[in-house]
Amino acid sequence: MSALRRRAAPYFLLGPGTIWLVLFFVVPLFYMAKLSLESGVVGNLEFNWRWSNYSDALELYDSQFVRSFVYAAAATLIALAVAYPLAYTMAFKAGRWRNALLFAVIAPFFTTYLIRTIAWETILSDESPVTEFLHVIGLAPSGHVLATGPAVIAGLTYNFLPFMILPLYASLERIDERLIEAAKDLYSSASQSFLRVTLPLSAPGMVAGTLLTFIPAAGDYVNAQFLGGAGNRMIGNVIQSLYLTQADYPSAAALSFVLMALIMVAVVVYIRFAGSEALMGQEAR
Repeated sequence: MSALRRRAAPYFLLGPGTIWLVLFFVVPLFYMAKLSLESGVVGNLEFNWRWSNYSDALELYDSQFVRSFVYAAAATLIALAVAYPLAYTMAFKAGRWRNALLFAVIAPFFTTYLIRTIAWETILSDESPVTEFLHVIGLAPSGHVLATGPAVIAGLTYNFLPFMILPLYASLERIDERLIEAAKDLYSSASQSFLRVTLPLSAPGMVAGTLLTFIPAAGDYVNAQFLGGAGNRMIGNVIQSLYLTQADYPSAAALSFVLMALIMVAVVVYIRFAGSEALMGQEAR
């Protein structure tokens, strides 16, 4: 009996998490899939396997899909460029200031996502010192930043930057500094030891940070709502409008599934390009 209990223990431990996923992920996903194949209006919906909802989603909102992925990719690349030097400094150079810098990274989470985005609306307003400075240096020749694509990308970068910094810091912090010292003992320059030792060993953090930044950024609608204009709507704004304004639930559900499918394809392609070893951290062993 004791051996049977030991074999069954892992399944009992997995039980609560499995039940949670089934109730709050699988079941809602099933009903949303069913809804995406219906037709009609709210209160008079009919399930009739309407696959045209998916083709219509791609045909009518292709520009919003492209814009969402372009904005998300730009924000991810900028976040990576900003996050890596900061994470490197925190891991190797910060010393007693490491905890303070780490707290500064996670401090924005103490404020709600919406408030942070509205704050950026104030920061990028036409009367703000930031906009005036950008106008002086030629980055905002019209003296106007809001309701533009760069404003949306800036908001996405800021809001999701911690999701890039934290995995990078965790990956860099685990690197054995003796490996870097060994590279220098073998007459590698600082740049060579970084490119051949530090950068490959931090690849798991880069892959994880990229995924954690790109995936939510592609489906975001808050930044485009407050920082963008009518010409900068992302696919998340379309889905929100279809659900809450037009009450076109089948089309909104179909768009949601198309977005999930496209993100999944992008992630699979990226992982194959980066290598599954980088994702699993096998370079560090």
